[in-house]
Amino acid sequence: MMKKRKNTLVPKLLLAIFLGILVGQMDFLPVVLLRIPVTLSSLFSSLLAFIIPLMILAFVVVGIAQLKTGAGKLLGFTSALAYGSTLLAGFFAYSMASSFFPFFVEGALEGQGAGGQEALSTLFVFPLSPLLDVTGAVVFAFMMGAGISYLKSQGKGEVLFGFFKEFQEIIEKVLADLVIPLLPVFIFGNFLNLSYSGSVFSILSIFWKVFLTVIGLQIVYVGVLFLVAGKVSGKNPWVLLKNQVPAYLTAIGTQSSAATIPVNVQVAERNGVSEEIRDFVVPLSATIHLAGSIITIVSCITAVLLIYDLPHGVALFMPFIATLGVVMVAAPGAPGGAIMSALPFLALVGIDPTGAMAQLLLTLYITQDSFGTAANVSGDNALAIIVDTFHGRGKDQALEKNVQEAVSS
Repeated sequence: MMKKRKNTLVPKLLLAIFLGILVGQMDFLPVVLLRIPVTLSSLFSSLLAFIIPLMILAFVVVGIAQLKTGAGKLLGFTSALAYGSTLLAGFFAYSMASSFFPFFVEGALEGQGAGGQEALSTLFVFPLSPLLDVTGAVVFAFMMGAGISYLKSQGKGEVLFGFFKEFQEIIEKVLADLVIPLLPVFIFGNFLNLSYSGSVFSILSIFWKVFLTVIGLQIVYVGVLFLVAGKVSGKNPWVLLKNQVPAYLTAIGTQSSAATIPVNVQVAERNGVSEEIRDFVVPLSATIHLAGSIITIVSCITAVLLIYDLPHGVALFMPFIATLGVVMVAAPGAPGGAIMSALPFLALVGIDPTGAMAQLLLTLYITQDSFGTAANVSGDNALAIIVDTFHGRGKDQALEKNVQEAVSS
């Protein structure tokens, strides 16, 4: 897993936003000079799009291949629980956003761009196509991971597993030493362009309200997960929530689900989760359970569609949310991974994945990614409690009974 890094990213991102807005207002600067950071931002966006499928291969193949022999049923139940929770979080976010965001965005476009100009173009474009698309990478990663896990159960597959393990280390190095340090440059270029075109202030006047709402929705959803976990396990949900605070704060500081895993495992131990389950479910859920991220993405996209008076019905979002629950498995690798994984599928909701609005979504998502990550890892521990409860009860039909009780409550 990625090593825990000193928390300097968020201040740098905030400084990049401020400087981008400031420089974008400096009309006396030569346009060619302003196009330089915009070009760098575009190059970084292409690089990140290239790396995302490699992240999927690096993290998912190794994660599945490391599963213990005979863990198929446990893997299936945990995966189904994580996917179901992610879907519920997505539809919860959509229902809240579509109900309350119209009050935020009414008349938002009036005067947008006043005093501004056309957006800056890049000096040049460097063609860099991903080796795999996101969907292909997900399918290949699950296939290879499950295949290697099977080979290991037969006493084989060590060479292939070693290859992907070392490949994962390479990707981690690229993320730590290249992608994350360059994020402020990317943010600076995006906000400079928004400021230059005159749209940044009207957009930000909406999104700060949206993000405050998003954080509230994440906290509510995590609270519900722990209430369900407390219900099925017989534990006090308020104690469970209190125990989760250190991991929540760690995730805010690191912006990485992977870096928060050691703390989250300690929290699971404090919550009474068995060693076998916490060592299995917490790392796996850090990859496949992204309830906080999907709440942010769905909320932001709903806001964008409302701003531009585009269709935003539930039928439009159903296939998008269902797809997002699968493709976001690459998200724990780097800040902004969830929204990058979602970009190719924005067309499902009528947004051009390569357009300016997609870039805005990416920029704004990254600047608040820490709260989504904190919600993700907190939800992981709630799932660990549920899985531990059911796994320990074997075949005594307690699973069906407790699920029915949890749903009816």
